[in-house]
Amino acid sequence: MKSTQTSAKSTSAVDEKHDGFTDEERGAMKERAKELRTAARRSPRAAKADAESEVLAKIAEMPEADRVLAERLHDIVKAGAPDLSPRLWYGMPAYAKNGKVVCFFQSAQKFKTRYATFGFSDQAALDEGTMWPTSYALTELTAADEARIGALIKKAVS
Repeated sequence: MKSTQTSAKSTSAVDEKHDGFTDEERGAMKERAKELRTAARRSPRAAKADAESEVLAKIAEMPEADRVLAERLHDIVKAGAPDLSPRLWYGMPAYAKNGKVVCFFQSAQKFKTRYATFGFSDQAALDEGTMWPTSYALTELTAADEARIGALIKKAVS
């Protein structure tokens, strides 16, 4: 009976300590909470300019490979959908319409993955039949990739 109690204690201690999230996921949640607090303190007019500055600062902090992708994607999004507002979302560069995130960039370094991703939320109008991709792995951006992403962004906000 003692071994059962010990096992239950160690399991609950593990659950309390790790709660099923990785350190990176917990860090992203903390960043999101900070983003919400910061947004609540800003005036609507200052919010847009400050948010873009924060996105550019976050991109500047990225390792070179991710930074190059994020900078190029930022330009593609701004050109293809100027109505989208840059903002941070879980510590990642994201682009929102009417306050709701439509697309985002996730650096490979953020969650220690082998490639960066460019993703779309359920707010993106990308519906195509009964199944369609919502995120794309990126290792580099060719001219064809840039054109495809530009078209996806335009479709997402249509």
